[in-house]
Formats: sequence, C-alpha cells, structure tokens
Amino acid sequence: MLIKQISIFIENKSGRLAQITKLFGERGVNILALSIADTTDFGILRLIVSNPEVAERTVKEFGLTAKTTDVIGISIPHIPGGLAQALSVLSDDGISIEYMYAFATCSEDNAMVILKVSDNGEAMKILTNSGIKILTDADIATLF
Repeated sequence: MLIKQISIFIENKSGRLAQITKLFGERGVNILALSIADTTDFGILRLIVSNPEVAERTVKEFGLTAKTTDVIGISIPHIPGGLAQALSVLSDDGISIEYMYAFATCSEDNAMVILKVSDNGEAMKILTNSGIKILTDADIATLF
C-alpha cells in the first residue's frame, strides 16, 4: 500500500518551520516522519502526517506550495545490513531510488524507511516477494 507524503516548498528563513508545525498542531495534524532538503534560499519539507489532506489544505491556505506524493514505507530489521538488503533487491531489479528517509519508532527490532522510487508498483511487488514488509497508513499510525 502506498503512503501519502506531503511536500512543501518553503523559504529558508528563520521561523518558517516553526510556523508550519504550529499550524499543523492547531489543526490536529500529527507529524509522524519528516525530511528537509535545503539550498541557500529554499527547501523542500517532506512529511508523513496523520491527515495529509488537512495538512496540504493548511499550508496552501498559508500561501505555500504543497504537493501530495505516493511513497512506499517499509519495515526492515534494525541490524547491520538490514537497509542494504532492501535496497539491493530493488537495485537488482532496476528500481531507482529518488530519495529516502528513515524515522524512529518505539520498536527496537525494526527500522522504518520511506522510499520514493521510479516505479512504486514494481518496487512493492519486489519488496513483498523478498519478504520485506510494506507499511500501510494504519501500520504507521500504530507505531507511535
């Protein structure tokens, strides 16, 4: 199952991230995972949230550009080489990874990773056939 990620194009200036996270708090949107990629002037804030529709509407009302993207969440063994195994099965079948980020949970046994890949459907089939757990929105919501 694909997970909805919201990407927000933000100006790289003091207080902007605080404003966005405050708006989410006021609207009851819980941030479950995030990644920030920045340049000198601008950045892309990528988030997995409890309610992507409300989050996207909120930032657009605030005057920012936002987009919802389908990404894959996986659970991998939290051991040396656990990530390498998952990435290798994708690489072996020609699936390119555009970006990825991990997030912490209460589990000591597994690590959770968000992947943006070149072909979601094929990647999910490959990962599943290799025994790698694909996370659902419900899985992520119960991790916290």
